[in-house]
Amino acid sequence: MSLLPSETRLEDVEWVPRQRLSALTRLGLTTVADLLRHFPRRYEDRRKFDHFPDQASDVPLCLFGVVEKTTCRRFGQRVIFEARVVDESAGVLGSPLTCRWFNMPWVKNIIVSGDRIVLFGKPRLRGNVVVMEHPEFETIEDDAERLLHFDRITPVHPAGDGITPRVLRVLIHCAISESEPPALLSPGLSASDDVWRKIHFPESDDERTDATAILIREEFFGIQLVVCSRHAIASRSPGIARGGSEKLWNDVEKALPFKLTESQQSVMREISNDLAAPHRMNRLLQGDVGSGKTLVALRAMLEVSEAGWQAALMAPTQILAEQHYLNFRRILDPLGIPVSLRTSSRKEDPSGETPDAGGLVIGTHALLFDAAEFEKLGLVVIDEQHKFGVLQRSRLIARGDAPDVLVMTATPIPRTITQTLYGDLDVSLLRDKPAGRGEVVTAVRHPKKLPDIITFLRKELATGRQAYIVYPLVEESDKLAAKAATVEFEKWREILAPSTVGLIHGRVDPAEKEDVMRRFRSGEIACLVATTVIEVGVDVPNATIMLIENAGRFGLSQIHQLRGRIGRGAEKSYCILLDEDPSESGVEKLAVLEKTSDGFDIAEADLRLRGPGDLLGTAQTGLPPISLGDILRDGDLMTEARRNAMAIFETDPALTRPEHAEIKRYLANPRWNAPFLSE
Repeated sequence: MSLLPSETRLEDVEWVPRQRLSALTRLGLTTVADLLRHFPRRYEDRRKFDHFPDQASDVPLCLFGVVEKTTCRRFGQRVIFEARVVDESAGVLGSPLTCRWFNMPWVKNIIVSGDRIVLFGKPRLRGNVVVMEHPEFETIEDDAERLLHFDRITPVHPAGDGITPRVLRVLIHCAISESEPPALLSPGLSASDDVWRKIHFPESDDERTDATAILIREEFFGIQLVVCSRHAIASRSPGIARGGSEKLWNDVEKALPFKLTESQQSVMREISNDLAAPHRMNRLLQGDVGSGKTLVALRAMLEVSEAGWQAALMAPTQILAEQHYLNFRRILDPLGIPVSLRTSSRKEDPSGETPDAGGLVIGTHALLFDAAEFEKLGLVVIDEQHKFGVLQRSRLIARGDAPDVLVMTATPIPRTITQTLYGDLDVSLLRDKPAGRGEVVTAVRHPKKLPDIITFLRKELATGRQAYIVYPLVEESDKLAAKAATVEFEKWREILAPSTVGLIHGRVDPAEKEDVMRRFRSGEIACLVATTVIEVGVDVPNATIMLIENAGRFGLSQIHQLRGRIGRGAEKSYCILLDEDPSESGVEKLAVLEKTSDGFDIAEADLRLRGPGDLLGTAQTGLPPISLGDILRDGDLMTEARRNAMAIFETDPALTRPEHAEIKRYLANPRWNAPFLSE
């Protein structure tokens, strides 16, 4: 019997039931290879089951028993299905177990008296009765497939949409038996050692561990192939040398009231070299809060402007765009260099005309997809890159005028994440902060200390300082026990009178938002009650106090970003984190902020506390999924995978060698958006 190619579509496979195809597609399973890469989420050792419990347990148990009786009861709109399960092997000494499913009446059509059943769940005490609520279950039939589901280390695969783990187990077993295994691309690995059988149907824990390690390497190598292919294409994509004479920048630098840091000077040289070279710049600039990224971007934009091209800076919010616009005007107006602003609600151009070649434009991201705004776009700077996805960046880079691209983030990204999400970019780091910045003291306090905090706040405002008070919500919510800015604003107006208090959040009208920010910058407003809309882009050196309510509801890096709104002047600043009885992880999180103000250390701590999921988020769009590996736990393997992938593209950037044909086929998968075949 000939084996099926692993890329055979399931609709063309005779052992896949036709009625299952739609559900399998919804699970993302359309080929035989998809089945093989649908890895178990856990395993049950059905060679030896746990004992039936006589008390509650926080550890899930895997049990095998016989359904003695079932009942289905209604309480108004609520339906409760119960199954009484007994352990036959325990005889009269065994204690029966009650299993309950709420509002799942279809379960009664699956579980009937006399069924032999496997259960997985946590037993709970309900009164004096031990109960498993909503356990995972699987009935065992006396059929030819029994050895596939029983008396072994049994895989439990992610299921849903009418597809049970039992059905998936049968289909995956068929895929292993009747198809050619997918080729393993990672150097030194081969599918010939039965790795697919070992990951799905291991005969021992050692087999499972070995297969998992092999396939994590393969998974990470696949990701790095996609990332490094994008980097290789960007590196060999034709570009235009847009280096300027640096005269404009020299005039700006002479007028600055401070000296550039060593990091700024080093990164500026890297970017100048990129702009002067005949290839497209594709660079990520990472810098902690207050490290001076904006000046680095300004120099790059001025160089491109001198070369006769337009330069645009894209910000994720109108507030940040307007902040950049005002900062650029403050620096460039005395030198007669025009800057334009383009947002959805506001357009400003000192010359009164649409910017032409050599113009500097600041705006929100929408302007960059409006071709009418630009006739000769030479440089795009994307601020706060983490607000945008991989595909958005790809769309921008693919513009016909082939602009150089500089993406910036004030959210330091751990190395393992950087080499995954941004591995197609060259990376520059700003580690130093400009001289003359005041110390920021961070303290965690219980709300019962609020009267003392108010006294301190009044005293500081009376000396002419300014403050932020930040809340997690705009309006009160029935679902969340957290304070809201709109409600607390009125309270603070009374508490802090005669000092003026302003309110800003994402739902404020743009014109009103602009007016509030103008009055706060000028000092007319002493205290700003806000949500995280001020997380980036607000630069008021006179603001020296930040009070964050319900601090435990914010992410670690998010609080660090908020804290970056103070300490921008020479005066000592204070960040006060209020939280009432935070969780254990919340206590650890807030303690990190008390100990350090280094954004890179905080990013690493955030990764440890939250895991990589939040950081990857939607930004992973266009990359192969991570199913087995863990970027935090397996960071060394990701580094190894990147090194191996980079070596391939350094020696064979177009993948023309015969031994790289399989890699080229892999990259042709449209899911990965790796455009080798379209180049």
